[in-house]
Amino acid sequence: MTTNREPIRFDDVIPHTQEIAKEIAATGIDVVMVRDVLGRMTLVLEDTGQDVDTDALARWQHLATDRLGPYTAEPPVVLTSSLFMAEELLRRALPEPINQNVPGHGKIRRIENTIVGQDWARVRPQSSGASGSFRVALYGFKGGVGRSTATSMLARHLADLGKCVLVVDLDLESPGSGPMLVAGDELPRYGLIDQLVESAVENADGLDLVVRASNFSARGNGELWVAPARGAGNGDAEYSYVSKLNRVYGELSGGLTFADRLESAVVACEDSVTKRSRLPDVVLLDSRAGLHDLAAVTISKLSDLALLFGADNSQTWDGYHDLFRYWQECGQAEFIREKLQMIASMVPNHQGMSKDRYLDSFLDHSWSCFSILYDDLPDGDSIGYNPSPEDTTGPHFPIPIMFTQELVGIDAVSTNWVDIGFVQPAYATFLQDVEKLITGGIV
Repeated sequence: MTTNREPIRFDDVIPHTQEIAKEIAATGIDVVMVRDVLGRMTLVLEDTGQDVDTDALARWQHLATDRLGPYTAEPPVVLTSSLFMAEELLRRALPEPINQNVPGHGKIRRIENTIVGQDWARVRPQSSGASGSFRVALYGFKGGVGRSTATSMLARHLADLGKCVLVVDLDLESPGSGPMLVAGDELPRYGLIDQLVESAVENADGLDLVVRASNFSARGNGELWVAPARGAGNGDAEYSYVSKLNRVYGELSGGLTFADRLESAVVACEDSVTKRSRLPDVVLLDSRAGLHDLAAVTISKLSDLALLFGADNSQTWDGYHDLFRYWQECGQAEFIREKLQMIASMVPNHQGMSKDRYLDSFLDHSWSCFSILYDDLPDGDSIGYNPSPEDTTGPHFPIPIMFTQELVGIDAVSTNWVDIGFVQPAYATFLQDVEKLITGGIV
């Protein structure tokens, strides 16, 4: 017997699994869809306090095997009563944004088991609050959007307002803001990379992790501290940066995840500033680009506000579309959306493209992306979160950084580059608007 059915591919698996889960949930049973590291699915039925019809169970087993093909786990449907430590599995489940409030129906949740990237789906609305500092992530899906330069400008601006500012260079693969703010001969002996490596073997006490920014004196009571990714070393031994980098992303015995380790490293930097001066008011986390675990932790777990940088091109919008869709699919949209803010970086203003025309196009694309995270409200329904495209308070409404040709190739480590005439106007709106977001967040 032959069949013309199309083969099941990875992208087909979740829609097919959701259909089976909805059929099961319609009988009043809660369902957890569990996907393993290879993409294979298991439907876990929460049968505590109720009996599951054996004929129905056999049907669902057959249905899963038939519809999911090679992406069917063995067995494809299991009961929690047959599992060891079922409570631990259920604790990790995230709500699926379907079928959640239908009377008489069971709820549907999902667990994604992946080798990397799990922290994109584990959003914490705000940072732990243990340190008391307000943390701001600066992130770009693509590199080359001026994120590290903007970090440096924002840090200086906030310090000039009298705030104690700490910049943590989390772009471990390509350190950026650290070298901009601290001259090479003034780097601390150790960097963030050293804290991650040494803490893994419980040897992080006494590390020198922070230093005041070079050639910068804040007005009034302001301070600017920097925790670079890379330290200066001790001068006697080779500083083995790549060897250290190869060891920072793993999980440790006892369930200590990379997310746990990275947060501990940031807290250690905050504590270093506090011991030497005072608690930082604002911590700027200069994240690496791309869909990387480090960026996932920085945005999803460590930050109170996440500034998303982008240019108006297909690479930017395709990337953010994929990320926003993933947050929506994992049920994290409502937790992440109100701490995001889109930044239109390097906005052109010349004869070929006016600033207003560029920003109008940017806004259209930005709202199209962010609407993935917004609530789908029926006509006339005002309960929910769905800013209009023209709503300047919505996270989709871009804060611009102007582009000027003179910024290309500028020596960002020089003493007075931020005071050059064309620099301040390029960043003026960005600095003022982000200052308001931070000040409102601190209050």
